[in-house]
Amino acid sequence: MASTDPSPVTQWRKRRQRQGFVRVEVQVRKEDAALVRDVATALGDPERESETRAILRERIATPRSGGLKALLASAPLEGIDLDRPRDFGRDVSL
Repeated sequence: MASTDPSPVTQWRKRRQRQGFVRVEVQVRKEDAALVRDVATALGDPERESETRAILRERIATPRSGGLKALLASAPLEGIDLDRPRDFGRDVSL
């Protein structure tokens, strides 16, 4: 008769999910596999996770856009003439 209990692997994965972890699969070159494992280990280590995360964000992660307002605020506006001549409209008297 087949067992209805979940396997130990399934139990472990569910426990890790409750702890806020997700499974990620990546494909890298063979020579980079150890490096990716080391990065994942450093991110999972409570003593090194914040420093590792900061380094990765600074060096590797693409900055997230703050929208149009942030884009305009960061735009270099030196040398651009932003003044417009005053236009009082046309005369509409009959």
